[in-house]
Amino acid sequence: MRKNMCPVQPPAPSTRGCGASGGSHTFNFSVALIIATVMEAFWCCVLVSAPPILALPHTTMGSKNQSHHSETSSKLSCLRHSLGLLDANFFIDKQVEEIDKAAKEFNVPIIVADRKLVASENGGLHYPSPLIFNADWEYQPLHSESKKFECPSISKIQRPESEEDIAFMSVLELGALIKTKQITSQELTQIFLRRLRKYNPVLEAVITFTEELAHKQAKEADELLSQGVYLGPLHGIPYGLKDIIAVPEYKTTWGSKSFKNQVIDMEAWVYKRLKSAGAVLVAKLVSGSLAYDDIWFGGRTRNPWNIEEFSTGSSAGPAASTSAGLVPFAIGSETAGSITYPAARCGITALRPTFGTVGRTGVMSISESLDKLGPFCRSADDCAIVLDIIRGRDPHDHSSKVSSLDDPFHVDITKLTVGYLDDAEMEVVHVLESKGVKMVPFKLNYTVDSAQGILNFTMDVDMLAHFDEWQRSGQDNVYEAQEQWPTELRRACVIPAVDYMQAQRARGRLIKEIRESLTVDAFIGNATDWEKVCVGNLVGFPVIVVPTGFTNISKPPPGGTKRRTTVTTGIYAPPNRDHIALALAMAYQSVTNHHKQRPPMNDLGPDEKISDPPTVIYPARVFGSP
Repeated sequence: MRKNMCPVQPPAPSTRGCGASGGSHTFNFSVALIIATVMEAFWCCVLVSAPPILALPHTTMGSKNQSHHSETSSKLSCLRHSLGLLDANFFIDKQVEEIDKAAKEFNVPIIVADRKLVASENGGLHYPSPLIFNADWEYQPLHSESKKFECPSISKIQRPESEEDIAFMSVLELGALIKTKQITSQELTQIFLRRLRKYNPVLEAVITFTEELAHKQAKEADELLSQGVYLGPLHGIPYGLKDIIAVPEYKTTWGSKSFKNQVIDMEAWVYKRLKSAGAVLVAKLVSGSLAYDDIWFGGRTRNPWNIEEFSTGSSAGPAASTSAGLVPFAIGSETAGSITYPAARCGITALRPTFGTVGRTGVMSISESLDKLGPFCRSADDCAIVLDIIRGRDPHDHSSKVSSLDDPFHVDITKLTVGYLDDAEMEVVHVLESKGVKMVPFKLNYTVDSAQGILNFTMDVDMLAHFDEWQRSGQDNVYEAQEQWPTELRRACVIPAVDYMQAQRARGRLIKEIRESLTVDAFIGNATDWEKVCVGNLVGFPVIVVPTGFTNISKPPPGGTKRRTTVTTGIYAPPNRDHIALALAMAYQSVTNHHKQRPPMNDLGPDEKISDPPTVIYPARVFGSP
């Protein structure tokens, strides 16, 4: 039973390890559950267990009146303290008493009823909000599916002798081997399953091996090809899915001990698309617990380029597995940095698409206006191939849309003007300039100085709406890292609905200012700068992370090492211009080979060993203040 005292504590500092109509911009958000969750969390903590102030007994005089006055003053003080947490401590005493009475008699019954209707299941898989965020800058409805990309063909390719060489071939190259029947999908699947089992004890990148399903899908791919049926560039190609993506008959754990035995009888939309293209699922890869950073119920995923480091970001499994040659490609997700951070740390090419490009049915939800799915690959070419398969309208995801992308393989980059920020990798600038791109110094200009706080409010309140039952049942007490979601979601309990909406209006202003300042076709800049991560996700920018080199690790072990620190950059484009970012990345990678390098998984150095825990610890990133 709750004690009759003020239980609301000042919000703890938050750390994060990764996640209306204004002008002519249509800008709607997922807020249908916010009032039910946020206001109930506040009022129930303060009011439900106590009778309303106006209903206090008045039976005696003297000392009892004095006691009653003292108790009333105490309750008023408690309520004022709570209202202060909401920046709403401006009411007179009588108004505070009226709020107390009305909250219990009117608000709380509605809140409880709404929660029973939509919040009894965690994860946001059901009852999505009808209010959606539209990242489209054109504002014109799209009536027809754009044409499929014309993927380049590879001729005269020969199967390598070693499995290691096969494992690090691109999707295009592997597809050519399958199409010319130099290797079967079943052979290829076995190669990657062996590599997954060999290196997973070190990397901790796999949650579930889908071996039985993989053999079945590979056999089907081979049988179709023997009948003259070729489904396209992903026909028979193995891959992995981040374990927030549902696949029937297999666990979808969300990386959390609370859900480690969960089986969701649903085919996620992205899985359906890949299955229809003939791709072969070999593993459910690590998601950080509830898609937050690289810590999960089975451990913490490591970086193949330097196994004393962790991979960072909740798409840890897709990044590490692709980097280490354990899968040709993988699908991850980002709400706030969970594609860009692990791709940069693990030195892999990855695309965070425009918001709404890939459907999310069957995927655990953090924030319906921020969540995105994207590919981790060996090259920008491969990212384009995978994106072409998974993009398009998902009938059960209201934020998804018919894709309007042009073919990145046919973009004339000499007609583009591309900006570069102060933190851009200049090798990329010089290479693109040599390829005929007009490169100009550039700066994103905007006056909104609270982008990190806007993202905080949006993500945390949305997440709390999707995991209300998880918090209320006390499962947050056994979460893998208490300074992560538990701290943030407790703080989110006292974010008022009105201030959540003000944050969305501020987001609208940010989008307007960014749109007006974007005078280039694309721009180059750091992919992991936290401000850019926040702004990019709030606006809906696509960005492709590309490896640009390596540096020596700090404090190398005696005797030398092949471990390296990867260097990457981001190529950003306006919403729905993913093809421009892809085309520029393809142009850069056509004359460089950073993306073709292999991490030193088999040769760590003469005196090296993996310490557990690692000697190099990377702390969680700190959120900016709202």
